[in-house]
Amino acid sequence: MNANPDLAVGRLMRRACPHLSEAEAAAYDAPFPSADYKAGARRFPNLVCDQPNADGAEVSRRAARWWQQEWRGQSFMAIGMRDVVIPPSAMRWLRQVIRGCPAPLELADAGHFVQEHGELVASAALAHFGGGGAREG
Repeated sequence: MNANPDLAVGRLMRRACPHLSEAEAAAYDAPFPSADYKAGARRFPNLVCDQPNADGAEVSRRAARWWQQEWRGQSFMAIGMRDVVIPPSAMRWLRQVIRGCPAPLELADAGHFVQEHGELVASAALAHFGGGGAREG
């Protein structure tokens, strides 16, 4: 985003999720009618802590300690096995940090945006949390 401040969000999503329709890609573009609306999208990648001394890294370490030591709730994790942003190895490490997190749902064809595999992920999460899953019909 730094090099291209008016990046077409829908096109980016379609590159990451080739199964998206033109209409779905257009829905991703809708909140961003011009570069003026993309300040958050431009800023976000620069906020990711990629070094131990990066801004926010200490907050991330405190959060990890909380997930390890204090978290008592249920967890569900879905991993896109083709994620080049946060690779499966990093997600497996994160799973070990989260107290009681069960084995993740591994989506062979998903990248970073596992939410775009909606029904499969939602059904698995509902089943995990005791709400049943999508009914075939």
